[in-house]
Amino acid sequence: MSAVSLSTESQIHPADHSAERWSREAAEALLTQPLMDLLHQAHTVHREHFNANRIQLSTLLNIKTGGCPEDCAYCPQSARFETNVETGDVLDVEVVRAAALNARKAGATRFCMGAAWRSPKDRDLDRVIPLIQAVKDLGMESCVTLGMLKPAQAERLKDAGLDYYNHNLDTSPEFYGKIISTRTYEDRLNTLEAVRDAGINVCCGGIVGMGETTHDRAGLLCTLANMPVQPESVPINMLVRVEGTPLAEEQALDALDMVRTIAAARIMMPESYVRLSAGRSSMSDETQALCFFAGANSIFYGEQLLTTENPLTIEDQRLFAKLGLSPTGESHG
Repeated sequence: MSAVSLSTESQIHPADHSAERWSREAAEALLTQPLMDLLHQAHTVHREHFNANRIQLSTLLNIKTGGCPEDCAYCPQSARFETNVETGDVLDVEVVRAAALNARKAGATRFCMGAAWRSPKDRDLDRVIPLIQAVKDLGMESCVTLGMLKPAQAERLKDAGLDYYNHNLDTSPEFYGKIISTRTYEDRLNTLEAVRDAGINVCCGGIVGMGETTHDRAGLLCTLANMPVQPESVPINMLVRVEGTPLAEEQALDALDMVRTIAAARIMMPESYVRLSAGRSSMSDETQALCFFAGANSIFYGEQLLTTENPLTIEDQRLFAKLGLSPTGESHG
């Protein structure tokens, strides 16, 4: 995990080399060092592990909307908040297959499906598994995010051919209770353990811009980087402030704080795909370019995320052309 050797004296390493673990202090020092040093270190690490001009494209579809009993302060799908999100049932397989086919034609290599559940029941998995198989039949990677899982449920999803399971930590252990009270941090870690034990790739990241401190961002990144196996995909989301949610009036995140978080994630998790996720619609081309330079090499691609907007496909294609980025599948070399 040690960082690439640079000439700058400001290069930050894990504090505990014997265990190859990142301390909170080392992560915070990484996030707060001079920006040019941070970008230099992150981009060097990125080029050591990936082609810096290639980007992986994932498309996200909400397969079951709204009505979630949880109280995640950022989420418009919570039944506790007055938002414009209507509750819907699980989508039919033909609808999902058509959406996945359109995503594949547009260049996406992974199709991600989200359902607004606290924790799926076994009968819910009976409806999700055919959707996974429909995506796999198209030759795409499959990913789902369904809430908390029991070990036996993770095994069922693995047997169905699921490639990735997304379950974000959202923020640091200390700040978590200010955002969510209906499930614990340990609940999230237990689900991730069940997913990993089942042999499914882990997609796990967090959200910045919820009022957390740099210390909290360092705590989130340490938790991710110090997992026994680092997540294969690390989505970094910028809060999308939605009317009706408790965080609707939260102060907008400084764009460079997003860049710093991406850069630190790249250095701390050098072999993971770092996904520039929610919030891109409010980012300038220049901010996104800095995020890609800092080590982001994956995005959600398509006009809609779960309930919030995403840049138009044609706009992303225009940006790729300006930056000389080419879509690719998730493979090294």
